[in-house]
Amino acid sequence: MIRFPASSTSQFSGNTKIWESLKQAIASSSGFQRWEIEHPLDNDRLQEFNLDYRVRRYLRETLETLAY
Repeated sequence: MIRFPASSTSQFSGNTKIWESLKQAIASSSGFQRWEIEHPLDNDRLQEFNLDYRVRRYLRETLETLAY
């Protein structure tokens, strides 16, 4: 069994809180909302997935677009 030092555990907890806050901010952004509208074929399927998955997919696709 892996044991994490207390400082590592509290840092993970802090990172989780930051991600939750960031995820909510991204989901409420006009860019994310527009992205969901612009993907109508995927939209029905995406509704089955949680917000975490949808935000991660949005970020990945956005970064891939910027990489070109």
